Amino acid sequence: MAYEFKNSRGVSYFLHSKQVNLKGGRLQTIYYFARDVRPEALNAVPAGYVVQETTKTGMPILKKK
Repeated sequence: MAYEFKNSRGVSYFLHSKQVNLKGGRLQTIYYFARDVRPEALNAVPAGYVVQETTKTGMPILKKK
């Protein structure tokens, strides 16, 4: 089951991760929220991160603890 975050406006977002190649050739994991469940969905928030909601848009973001 994908990790779901419901914001103060009642909209559900699901947490995903993806490996991307940077210009220097280094691999980096990025985390993002989407309104639908995709194959890259995560079951839990990664260790060392917390979910916060932006005040302007209500979008969830991950922050380091």
